[in-house]
Amino acid sequence: MEAQVLALAIVILVFSVIVHEVMHGYVALMFGDHTAERAGRLTLNPIPHIDPIGTILVPGLLIVTSLITGGAGFLIGWAKPVPVNPLNFHDLRRGEIMVSLAGVGANFVLALLFAVLYHISGAFFPNRLLILVFEFAVQINLVLAVFNLLPVPPLDGSKVLIALLPYQAAKAFEQISFQYGLFILLILLYFNIIGFIFDLVIPPLMQILQVG
Repeated sequence: MEAQVLALAIVILVFSVIVHEVMHGYVALMFGDHTAERAGRLTLNPIPHIDPIGTILVPGLLIVTSLITGGAGFLIGWAKPVPVNPLNFHDLRRGEIMVSLAGVGANFVLALLFAVLYHISGAFFPNRLLILVFEFAVQINLVLAVFNLLPVPPLDGSKVLIALLPYQAAKAFEQISFQYGLFILLILLYFNIIGFIFDLVIPPLMQILQVG
């Protein structure tokens, strides 16, 4: 990525991960849990959501690496998880599923909105920088959505799977996966399985949105 695109890209990335987390909190509130609200996390103000590693260090290192190497660049990051207490839900199973999917849904909606802006920009304001930024915004939101759908703790997909499984199966999966979830993610990353999933899923979604 070019320096200008990277600078705007990190703003979009931070905004996208914050919206993802805020939506978890809002949907939890709809199901009766005020934990995120009381913690002051139902806000788009980035300060309460900043994770020193996921919001600053990792994206910063990736940007510097891209600038030094001159490569195409890859940008990812995360915000501090919004606190949620499922015990406060008036419908535990449905609440778990809807709260877990809220962030993923938010990223899909953002991808759609940025795709609309991409096409509007291309048709009426054909600025190369703007088009590249909107293209990245679509791609990063699709990546965030697909990544979080993976059924590996602590990702949202694992919580959905646990809520859908029968009690004994859910308990067994939770005990094993939460103990080794991070290790499993590292293996998936090391062997580029997650990259393979992205290559399989993201291009068709970009094609559907006619972006790129």
